[in-house]
Amino acid sequence: MWGEIEPSSNPGPVFSFEKPVSTGSHVDAQTDLDQTDLGGSRSDMGCSNEAHLKDQMDCSSELSSMIEAVAVSGCPVKSQQLGEPDLTMEERREILMTQYKTKPLVFLERYQTHLKPEHLGAFSHLSTDCRAQHYCKEVQKRASSQINSTRVRNHRYGALRALQREGQYFSEEQMRFREPLLYEQYIGQYLSEEEILQRSQEAMQKGTGGLADLLIDSYQERVLQSRLQEEQDREEGAEEESEDEDGNGESREPAWEPTPEEKAMLREEFVSQMHQRFLDGKDKDFNYSEVDENPDYDNLDIVSHDAEERYFDEDEEEEEADEEEEEEEDEEDEKME
Repeated sequence: MWGEIEPSSNPGPVFSFEKPVSTGSHVDAQTDLDQTDLGGSRSDMGCSNEAHLKDQMDCSSELSSMIEAVAVSGCPVKSQQLGEPDLTMEERREILMTQYKTKPLVFLERYQTHLKPEHLGAFSHLSTDCRAQHYCKEVQKRASSQINSTRVRNHRYGALRALQREGQYFSEEQMRFREPLLYEQYIGQYLSEEEILQRSQEAMQKGTGGLADLLIDSYQERVLQSRLQEEQDREEGAEEESEDEDGNGESREPAWEPTPEEKAMLREEFVSQMHQRFLDGKDKDFNYSEVDENPDYDNLDIVSHDAEERYFDEDEEEEEADEEEEEEEDEEDEKME
């Protein structure tokens, strides 16, 4: 019939015309136009399908990454009886996937401490839920805090390397003055009379040799010895209380005299402890704001990158261990209930 177009085998919009067309040339032109429109519709639908497929692939990638991150974290994914064999990694993945598909909001609440911002796309279908919004903000806040924490630790590590090169702040004399008890435990108590005399002579040689320097050194030594005595008294009091509780107050270990090699190891351990205290922000008289907020340390050339990574890895392991301990306590509370 004039003006009608036979249905296309491909899906597309259906066109109809109210008036018949009297000329073949017009029909051909209209037909070409309709075919062009249909072709355009098919092209638009193809683009739409490709975009939808891409979104599905992105979501699938986010979901797989999230499930894997939680699975390898070691956090409990189900209640198990005492003596029951540990779940395999594949079993953990399957359980987590089932939990996500059946109760995504509960999944987000339970495992949010193990998620990263790039995993949150898996919860886009919960974007209108205020609880989901809260947990997603917590994930983003935690990630931002970790970035800032890493930046601060980078700055402090750079400052530590600079202070090591400068030589004064981490000299034995300065470290002894900052932490007299720690120094005494690792080094001081094992020094011979000759070594103590040598230490005093070296301290005097660093000054101008005048009376003022001698008086200052003498005063600082008295202050240091007073602090040391106070710290030792506190520690001995704590040890006595512990021994009384254990009922072993009369037992005393014989004095131990380290070899020269052991003394060197103790000295290295003391220096390592002082470095760690600095990185942890425990040097009370040091102005950390000049380091933590100083952009000059962002591009500092750090000499020992391996040592920096070891420090950061140990710190992250401690944080993860604390989180896992909290989760285990929550799991035990749930079992008791």
